[in-house]
Amino acid sequence: MMQKKIMLTVLIFFLIIFTSCTESTNRNVTDTAGQTKSKINSGGEIKLNKNIYDLSVKTMEGQDKKLSDYKGKLLLIVNVASQCGYTSQYKGLEEIYEKYKDRGFEILAFPCNDFGGQEPGTNEEIRTFCETKFNVTFSLFDKIIVTGDDKNMLYKRLTENSEPPGEVDWNFEKFIIDKNGNIVARFKSKIKPESEEITKLIESGL
Repeated sequence: MMQKKIMLTVLIFFLIIFTSCTESTNRNVTDTAGQTKSKINSGGEIKLNKNIYDLSVKTMEGQDKKLSDYKGKLLLIVNVASQCGYTSQYKGLEEIYEKYKDRGFEILAFPCNDFGGQEPGTNEEIRTFCETKFNVTFSLFDKIIVTGDDKNMLYKRLTENSEPPGEVDWNFEKFIIDKNGNIVARFKSKIKPESEEITKLIESGL
């Protein structure tokens, strides 16, 4: 009788250990900032979701725009602001857009007011500013939140699955998306759009 009790206790112990390990394998991986970055698959490998084609965004007119509509295009996604020290980068963005747009390059610009309240205007005011001040012709989208718990789903995808992962630090941070919709590079605000490191990557991806 005693032997049966011991065997039953051992069996219950191993069942608890097995269940705990299974749950641990499938839980989210979290970085030092507490952000969910990815999932661990059953093989113990980090599985990132780098593709953005399942997402939609809002145009300045309030219409839904599927990002899969850009299939076959190389994209530069950037959060912009009209009263920032980096606002002059609109000029460089327009320059590279004019240079590469006929080869399948698109810029998707998302105004945000997250950093220092530097984009307080309405969509119409933002559009007027960009067109009159910098002759912008690339696509401007609805103003969004790019950081914090309420960040737009696109920026949740970008920040959790790029290298390095983590929150956007400031206005004019740039993400490069390849022709298949995958995140391939991330550049901080200080890197100018017309810089060699960005233009080389654009040229190699077109």
